[in-house]
Amino acid sequence: MARVFWFRRDLRLQDNPALNQAIIGAQSDGDGNVVAYYPVDLDDFNALSGIRQHSLVESLNALSASIGRQLTHQHASKAAGTTVEGLTVELAQAAGAKIVHAARAFDPAGVEEQNRIGLALKAAGIHLQLEGSYYAVPPGTINKSDGTPYKVYTPFFKAWFEKGWEAPHALAEGVTWFEPIECHGRPVATKDAPFKVIAGEAFALRTWKRFQERALFDYDEQRNRADLSGTSHLSHALAFGEIHPRTILAELRDSNGHNVFRKEIAWREFYADVLWHHPATQTGYYEPRFAKMRYDSGPEAEAKLEAWKQGKTGFPMVDAGMRQLLAEGWIHNRVRMIVASFLVKDLHLEWQQGAAWFEENLSDFDPASNAHGWQWTAGSGTDASPYFRVFNPILQGYKFDPRGDYVRKYVPELRHIMDSGVHEPWNRLDGLTEGYVAPIVDHAVERDESLARLKELKTL
Repeated sequence: MARVFWFRRDLRLQDNPALNQAIIGAQSDGDGNVVAYYPVDLDDFNALSGIRQHSLVESLNALSASIGRQLTHQHASKAAGTTVEGLTVELAQAAGAKIVHAARAFDPAGVEEQNRIGLALKAAGIHLQLEGSYYAVPPGTINKSDGTPYKVYTPFFKAWFEKGWEAPHALAEGVTWFEPIECHGRPVATKDAPFKVIAGEAFALRTWKRFQERALFDYDEQRNRADLSGTSHLSHALAFGEIHPRTILAELRDSNGHNVFRKEIAWREFYADVLWHHPATQTGYYEPRFAKMRYDSGPEAEAKLEAWKQGKTGFPMVDAGMRQLLAEGWIHNRVRMIVASFLVKDLHLEWQQGAAWFEENLSDFDPASNAHGWQWTAGSGTDASPYFRVFNPILQGYKFDPRGDYVRKYVPELRHIMDSGVHEPWNRLDGLTEGYVAPIVDHAVERDESLARLKELKTL
């Protein structure tokens, strides 16, 4: 009897316990046949930005190639009157499968989807078997001694590290992939991407190896430098499950660079744990009192938001980051904090507006990391940076792009300034001659305004 494996945010073969369960189950049933399945809701897919469409398509393309083009796609849409859950039932019935295997989801949308499909399968007499997760330690596993979840990262990390994780799982042998029904093919991107996306498990593993050789040893010292290639560039692969964090953690040792990188993996798992316990915080405030803060709205605020989105604020480090997002679907992690602080503290806009723009344009979008990374900077999240800690975008530029190379790469209007003065072009006679805009706000004034609004909030 065949088994169905439903690929979700785990687009890989190695270190995939749920997939192994499907293979082993199919072999115990007698034929070893497994249907590799990825359903597509075309309405949701077509709503994605170009970079996110292309990222998914290329990841699916690589996965399909790794199993001899035996990945079965089914397309659901309102226009066709079909649903993902209905098509999943039809596929399982066509395969004669009584069990559909998948990795367990923990984010709100993923949980809703697995529950909806699980109920549809159950009604048809088919069992949805969930195994493993996208994390080294599944969300909800690490709790304090009183059984409540951690609210602060540092004690979470200690408990997470002490808990530990399994060794990576090699792909079970003896699988026979087959397609019981006609495949609809990969979804076709309806929007352009700014560059050719390369994705997939093999590319993720090569990226990991290159990072180990290139920058892991000095990661603790170089990770914040926006002008250097000091980060792993694995966030896309982790978001799509092209590599499991266990695979990475298994090769980390006890050194400064390795230890700091391990802590970065733990931040991802901490945010997933927070979102699991507080699903409303994907769009709502973890600290509800911040919803009462005075934020700006109206035409002037909308104009400032648009300037931020397009990288035309007049603050070089902010603009370089926002233009990197549009050009590459990615932003250096330190710069993510800089642009987030600028939106909330200098423009006085709510963090959800920035998080939504990131969700639309980041190829490595992760619901937990995006929401709680933003809330950390906004001062409204768990283990948050205090609201009164306001990043100075000019000083941040001098510190983390000391020669100005990062700014010049993404802001061509400033390439005629060949030194660190690129971070304050308004101080040069020729600074704004190539079309770069003047600052849209005065940082010192807006910092004081943010602190004044915080003081107001404390009196409510």
